[in-house]
Amino acid sequence: MMEPLDREALLARVRAQMHDKRYQHTLGVAESARVLAIRFGADPDKAELAGYLHDYCKCWPVDKMFEILVRHDMPPELLQGERELWHSFAGAIVIQSELGVTDPEIIQAVRYHTTGRVGMTLLEKVVCVADYIEPNRDFPGVGMIRALAEKDLDTALATALGGTIQFLIEKHKTVYPLTLLAYNDLVSRKGREGGFNG
Repeated sequence: MMEPLDREALLARVRAQMHDKRYQHTLGVAESARVLAIRFGADPDKAELAGYLHDYCKCWPVDKMFEILVRHDMPPELLQGERELWHSFAGAIVIQSELGVTDPEIIQAVRYHTTGRVGMTLLEKVVCVADYIEPNRDFPGVGMIRALAEKDLDTALATALGGTIQFLIEKHKTVYPLTLLAYNDLVSRKGREGGFNG
């Protein structure tokens, strides 16, 4: 799972990309992703690895990320939108070229951990929720999302994305289209299945 880098070498490479607080967050996401994967039936090794890699580019200069995104023909709405989203799309590219990651499930989990998307895989949901609830997170509502993640991953994720959308609207910031679509997709699926548990 960790080829071509072993776990220690990979963690050293990840550690070198970020400041200490971000690294502690990364470790927390990897740990939470493993727990969620075991709980809901995803591959725990893939979840943990995606957790380690999800913020690989988070602390990079924005111009460096922008250059990568332009070179790989990312959509205009991403390039013109909130820069907070760039690290996930750049990271999905860079972990392939710099770390030799070839597993498409892991690459997609890194790519969509910030925005979500329609039809998210179980692994993508696990990493996205882990990013919200890892032990170092402290924001209004995180306790509720943690409690929901004990029993219903989709409800936890829909609640988390809904909170993000509300926050962005209150701050008069743009909401990336994929995030709205991901939220709507989760809500409509849950509705067809008989509603939310929580």
